[in-house]
Amino acid sequence: MRGELLMQPLRIAVLGMVDGNGHPYSWSAMFNNYDKAAMADCPYPAIPVYLAKEPNEKLQIPGASVTHIWTDDPKDAEHVAKASLIPHVVSRPEDVIGHVDAVMITTDKGYEHVERCRPFVEVGIPIFVDKPLVDNESDLRQFQRWVRDGARIMSSSCMRYCKEFMPYRTSIHSLGELRYTSITTCKSWERYGIHALESIYPILGPGFLSAQNVGTKERNIVLFKHRTHGDVAVIAIDDLYGSHGLLQLCGTSASATVSSQDTFYSFKTQLEAFIEYLHTDERPFPFSETEELMRMVIAGIRSREEGGSIVPLEEIAAD
Repeated sequence: MRGELLMQPLRIAVLGMVDGNGHPYSWSAMFNNYDKAAMADCPYPAIPVYLAKEPNEKLQIPGASVTHIWTDDPKDAEHVAKASLIPHVVSRPEDVIGHVDAVMITTDKGYEHVERCRPFVEVGIPIFVDKPLVDNESDLRQFQRWVRDGARIMSSSCMRYCKEFMPYRTSIHSLGELRYTSITTCKSWERYGIHALESIYPILGPGFLSAQNVGTKERNIVLFKHRTHGDVAVIAIDDLYGSHGLLQLCGTSASATVSSQDTFYSFKTQLEAFIEYLHTDERPFPFSETEELMRMVIAGIRSREEGGSIVPLEEIAAD
């Protein structure tokens, strides 16, 4: 069966599009290639810029194509389909059932994801969910139950695959013992905090103990304690566009400062990991990591709403 899957291109549906998120354009182009004239009218100008930098022979992910699209506003679907060469536009998300091998939920509002995923969980279609998977405890419990019952659900930030951070995922031995780590992102904690969190998680590993958000809704300064690696500051500020993805690792022997640069690489590698998961049924990382990351997102929200209280992660959504 696995050999058959590897020989047959997988059919993927892209579902959903919300304000501030152009993933249906870029992700679909990474599978299908794209129409340069139509993509020039993409409402997210950074997307055609970084797509154009890639050699045509390195643009596409082999083994799958985006065959169907649905967006919340039907006009968006028509334009994405034209720009990213998607043959079928459907009028309801459920219309793709029976015609695709997997779906990608390309929206980043965590509180919507349970209901966006439910029809496909119920019929056993594998799902990739854009970050963050959730932003509240009840929805995290639902995803925990679904995965425990065998649902094939994967969610991640592309920053997990940031190539500039990869050397520190391999080893931080030269830095000595870490005492302080910081990472930045623009936009909101609810939608973009996970970009910062998942940047550092593969470096520091599991073991986050507590969160304290001493900032505001527009200026989140979230202080975490890690069991092994000391203090961690995760910053999400609305207009911090010039400093998104700035990582600092401070150890007893040395320090390192590095920033993310190659958005295309991060997205493409993330999507390749999902396709590999579909082919092999082997997760690229345990779902327990996603669970801990979601606890961190939720704890940051709770602490802010409680005026900067310290929130133990063990209190969050133990199912």
